[in-house]
Amino acid sequence: MFDLIQAGGWLMVPIIACSILALAIVVERLVALRTTRVIPQGLLAQVWELVRSGEMTPERMRSIKHDSPLGVIVVAGLNSSSHGREVMKESIQEAATLVVHELERFLNSLGTIAAITPLLGLLGTVIGMIKVFTEIMIQGTGNAGVLAGGISEALITTAAGLSVAIPALVLHRYFQRKVDTLVLTMEQESIKLVEIVHGEREVDFK
Repeated sequence: MFDLIQAGGWLMVPIIACSILALAIVVERLVALRTTRVIPQGLLAQVWELVRSGEMTPERMRSIKHDSPLGVIVVAGLNSSSHGREVMKESIQEAATLVVHELERFLNSLGTIAAITPLLGLLGTVIGMIKVFTEIMIQGTGNAGVLAGGISEALITTAAGLSVAIPALVLHRYFQRKVDTLVLTMEQESIKLVEIVHGEREVDFK
């Protein structure tokens, strides 16, 4: 493996660095974007029961807010519920903007890696071919070993760049779709909370 990396030239260093960074982002996002962490099951029913029974204390509000992204939105809505429906919705929208920003954390970096690693591979290809033609100009076509070295460098960097870019692109799209789904679910839960608090909907948490 080390010989293969060495044969690819110095451009293998940034490609490998990109692969390590992409792997770290993927692992972190897989943990952070778990549905059970972002949208705990039964949270809205639990919150409403506490509100209805008068047991919603500031300590419990802080706990709910810190436990999940949906909790951040729910608490923001409850804090402004006494000011009317529209103010409550605005508070929820403001909190949701911050939550979405956190859910999309590092996704731009993953997308950048997916975009630049093929270009790094292409650059390696160009450098390898330049070396090949330079040797042809100096030595002619008689030294097959030198020519093969330049061609192998070109092919190795291209393959390495694509090997990093393809899974990075697939996972970037997957995480974007996952965030969109989570945001839609949180939006539906928030609307349900607003309507229940202001008596526009029967209590139904199914």
